Amino acid sequence: MSTDPVSRLTEVTKVYGSGEQAVPALRGVSLRVAAGELVAVMGPSGSGKSTLLNLAGGLERATSGTVELAGVPLAGLSARSLASLRRTHAGYVFQDLNLIPSLTAIENVMLPRELDGVRTRQARAEAGTVLGEVGLADAGDRFPEELSGGQRQRVAIARALVGGRSLLLADEPTGALDTPTGDAVLQLLRERCEAGAAVLLVTHESRYAAWADRVVYLRDGQVTDTAEPLVSSR
Repeated sequence: MSTDPVSRLTEVTKVYGSGEQAVPALRGVSLRVAAGELVAVMGPSGSGKSTLLNLAGGLERATSGTVELAGVPLAGLSARSLASLRRTHAGYVFQDLNLIPSLTAIENVMLPRELDGVRTRQARAEAGTVLGEVGLADAGDRFPEELSGGQRQRVAIARALVGGRSLLLADEPTGALDTPTGDAVLQLLRERCEAGAAVLLVTHESRYAAWADRVVYLRDGQVTDTAEPLVSSR
């Protein structure tokens, strides 16, 4: 495993609102995720887990502190440059999936590659390969409303995996999946780590955190502990 940090947060604070309405979501959090490393983030609801993922991937900007993605500090980037860096280096699996209902499964997975200028034929081929890896090789022409909740979850995971991104950000990616399928998804994430990607995984379930190299515990917007998982699922 490389020690090069794909994602680095240094003394990061995030505050929503201002004045009497200010709500601190993160308080002085520092975290490094190296290439080839899977880091799980655990903690109670409202502890700042999703905010941490959003900051690491540049979906939100920190109130203070430094966030770097692939060695690039995000604070000084224009909105356009930040969007380009995200598409190139970061793949997301959101809690609410964010699939586009008017696009088929394969078109949803193709979209980030097409936005990067990849030709349609190549983007479709890459998307088809990754859909096969998540067990949906025959579902590419179906629309999200025609898929089960677990199948939609796997389409969202495929979209995050396509294109060989260096950082994968997964917010409860196994939430709608049964145990065997959830284990298969974690196996996919581990394989991406072994291929050199960094993975930041938010989960409430210890069985999935056990796939990680490190587990970071958040409470009230602060890191309270970092440890190796107690049990390995690998």
